[in-house]
Formats: sequence, structure tokens, C-alpha cells
Amino acid sequence: MTAVQQETGRVADVVAQAGRRRTFAVISHPDAGKSTLTEALALHAAAIEQAGAVHGKAGRRGVASDWMEMERDRGISITSSVLRFEFGDTLLNLLDTPGHADFSEDTYRVLAAVDAAIMLLDSAKGLEAQTLKLFDVCRHRGIPVITFVNKWDRPGREPLELLDEVEQRIGLHPAPLNWPVGVAGDFRGLIDRASGAYTRYRRTPGGATRAIEETLPAERAAAEEGDAWHTAQEELALIAEIGADLDPEAYRAGICTPVLFGAALPNFGVRDLLEAVRALAPAPMPRTGADGRERPVDGPFSGQVFKVQAGMDRAHRDRLAFIRVCSGRFERGMTVVHEPTGRPLVTKYAQTVFGRDRSTLDVAYPGDVIGLPNAAGLTVGDTVYVKTPIAYPPIPSFAPEHFMVARVRDNGRAKQFRRGIDQLGAEGAVQVLRSDVRGDQAPVLAAVGPLQFEVVQHRMEEEFGAPVELTRLDYTTARVTDQASLDALAGRRGVEVLTRALDGTLLAVFSDKWRLRSIEREHPGITLTPLLAAGIAD
Repeated sequence: MTAVQQETGRVADVVAQAGRRRTFAVISHPDAGKSTLTEALALHAAAIEQAGAVHGKAGRRGVASDWMEMERDRGISITSSVLRFEFGDTLLNLLDTPGHADFSEDTYRVLAAVDAAIMLLDSAKGLEAQTLKLFDVCRHRGIPVITFVNKWDRPGREPLELLDEVEQRIGLHPAPLNWPVGVAGDFRGLIDRASGAYTRYRRTPGGATRAIEETLPAERAAAEEGDAWHTAQEELALIAEIGADLDPEAYRAGICTPVLFGAALPNFGVRDLLEAVRALAPAPMPRTGADGRERPVDGPFSGQVFKVQAGMDRAHRDRLAFIRVCSGRFERGMTVVHEPTGRPLVTKYAQTVFGRDRSTLDVAYPGDVIGLPNAAGLTVGDTVYVKTPIAYPPIPSFAPEHFMVARVRDNGRAKQFRRGIDQLGAEGAVQVLRSDVRGDQAPVLAAVGPLQFEVVQHRMEEEFGAPVELTRLDYTTARVTDQASLDALAGRRGVEVLTRALDGTLLAVFSDKWRLRSIEREHPGITLTPLLAAGIAD
């Protein structure tokens, strides 16, 4: 085989493999049922045999995507996780995300690595604050959104009211793909709008296995469901009259959102959602580098680190860098270039991840997520590549609003303390800030929300054996500054300049925004730049 034939075969292989991949995230407000839905999707794709149920219930299993002990104890998702499984001829990379606002920075990083999102709504609450924030990020990044109205087996709002809220509050044209028979709390089944088929559901004990589905002809459904069937038909006629039909191009352009109804806990309507993801979510597309040039999907291998996580495996206590493959074919053992340093990096121990479980990964294609254990020097936002150089735009940091000084309780554990703090900073669990005045033994930890500090305390004790004391600092606002601005900031009450350990950025922190504005008025030329999160200013 000639070199030309080999290259043609490689390109065809990459294009075909990328075309069968869908990489997506589930986003929602806390308690909308996101982790339960994640588990239900894996269940319906036959990736697991039993679904985990609601957190914190005695005798129930935790969900596969919530692998951290603190997540299982608290019943919330604290860190994102990756679930990779096949559904028919499609390979799905599902990135589960934390719903709690205190961990939204982790969610934003995940959204830099996906091609689509499922926006999960609670049928009783509709659009909530955190959902709106996350949708804004999807809009900014051009990520198309499928909407799943969850918990239809519990009392909630009218379906037409929910559709109207989506259109009025976020400007997306809702296009229902199915429609519920029975009001929220009296869920009978779902009508598929395209075919008119009616599916009735019956839950299994505890919702641990797939729901039993029964397809009924319209005549029998009308006879058995009575008024609920006729109400659903009237609502469907109204939807058809106003033209709420799906336009796939409008969906991909971020103008329209397909809407599905269901209930994740008893596994109602989950298969329909999987089918929608397979049919509608875009396959990996060319990505644009920081220089504005596109890297084609079938170009040489490249990828971007979107997450670094330690403590996933107690047996190894290693550090795993998650890399989204952006172009080309990855082969385990290949040597890649770490773009920020130009140094070679060997990928001998590449892995694929399902929650906390891992297995060796030999080959990966665009859309896949590679886990590289103990890859020295890899941090969030870094690009790796072969052959033709490329650097993808960095993943911005959030503006922290909470600040604590960390000190080790036992000075004999100082080495473990430094290692643990450095590790958590490299992961982005918190931002680690230092100064000559405070020294290495008293770094400042900066966070978006206070729960991040609880995670730090838990992990420092459990993973690194170095319990810490945290002391609150009265700062609420941070700005990026520079050396030229230090004189104007030095010695001012309610102001401190610290260096971010991860990248050397100078951050000026202020007791409040009034102090910040006062200094800006006094020194018009001073550099005090807001931090950006996914292109959205703080």
C-alpha cells in the first residue's frame, strides 16, 4: 500500500469514527434529577444492569457518575465525571456535571469539551437560576440544547406553560418530540409526535431496571385513557397549529430546542431521549485554534485538557488528566507535544473512564475522552498535538468570591500539605494564591462557592493525610492586575495582591466593590481587569 493510500484510509477511518460519536453534557439546577437521568441513560443503553436511585436513601445504591465519597454522603454531585457507552451504532460520551452553583466552574470546563447538551427541567419548577446561567454558556459557546422535562410522575405545571416559559425566558423555540398523556403527577404515557404512536409505561421495583413499555393503538388508548387522552390530543392540535415543529438546522444553530417529557427515576421516556441525542446531536466538528485557524476533524491528532482529577482510585492515588480528542486518531503509546512547553509526552498508560472505573484505551477518535494518569505538567486548558502545531483557546477561570487562608494542623505533615494544596490547585478545585508576606505555609484559597472549601478539607484529610484549618478573609472581589499597578495598590486597606500559583497571574483582591471603584477613580490608568468565565464577565 502506498503512502497516499494509507493516508486516504486514515482520513476515511477518522471521518467515519467521528461521525458515529456524540459527546454531550447534562446541565440543570440542583435537584432537577441530573445524576439520576445520567444513570438512566446508561441503563437504557445497556451500559449498566441496575440504575442507582436517589442519593441518601437507606439501602439504595449511589449513581455510577457520583464516585466521590462526599458526593454519596451529601447526595449532590461535586465533580464532573465521564461515562462512555454505545447505543446501537452510536458511541456516546456523556459528561455528567455538578448541578450545585458552588461547583459551576467544573461544569463550565466540561462545556468546553462537548458538542451538545441536555437541559434538564423539573416539571414543577421549570427554568431555575443555575439552569439559566448554564444555558447562557451554551449559547455563548454555540452548543445546541435538547430539553428534557423531568419528574412528570410527580405533581407539576402544565406542559404548555413550560414550553411558553422556555420561549419567553431564554428565547429558544420549543419543538416537542413527544407529549405526555396525563397531567404531571398522573403520568400515563407518551405520544410520539412524528409517528403518533402511544407508549404506556409501568415502573419496575425501585426503578432499578428499565421500565416496562407497552405500545397501544390510538383507539385502545382513547378508550383506556379517557379524558387524559383527549386533552393530550387537543394540546397536540394546538402545538401543530402554531407550527412548533422541529427544524434540525435551527436546533444546531441554537434557535430551536427539541423538547421531550419523561421521568428519570422510574425510567419513563429515557429511551426517547437517547434516540433524540443519537439523531440530532452533532458529531464532532472542526475546532478553531487560538490563532483563528480551524483544525479539521481528520487532521493530525490534537486534544485539549478540560479536567484534572486526583483521588478517583484509592489503590493508586494517581492524578488523571481528561483530554477531549479534537482531531485525528489517537493511539496509545504515541508521543504527543505538550503545546505550552513544547515538550514530548508519551501516552503509554492512556485509559477510558466510566465514572470511577477505568480500562486501557488503545485508540480514540474526535469526541472521545482520554484519561492520562500522572501526566506531569498537564493543566486545565492545555493543548496536546502531533505533527502540525496548534493551541486551542484557554478555558477561562471564574472570578472567585470567597477566600480562606489554609494552614496545616500538624506541622509534621507540612510536606503532604504542600503536595495536596498544589494538587488541588492544578485540578482547579480551588484557586491557590500566594504572596511573599504569607509564605508557602499559609496559601490563600479562592473559590466560587463555600462548599468548595468543604471539599478541600475533606480531600486534604482523606487523600493527603494533612488536615487543614481554614480562616476566612474579608475579600469578595478579584481583578487581574500587573506589575505596573502594584504601587497604587500597595498598603491600601481592604486590598491585597496575590500570585495565582497555577499560572503566575497577579490577582488584586478587594474587601468589596466600593473599595475597588474607589481605587479605580483615584488611579484611572490602573490595570484591574475582570476575570472571565466562558466569555461571560463576573
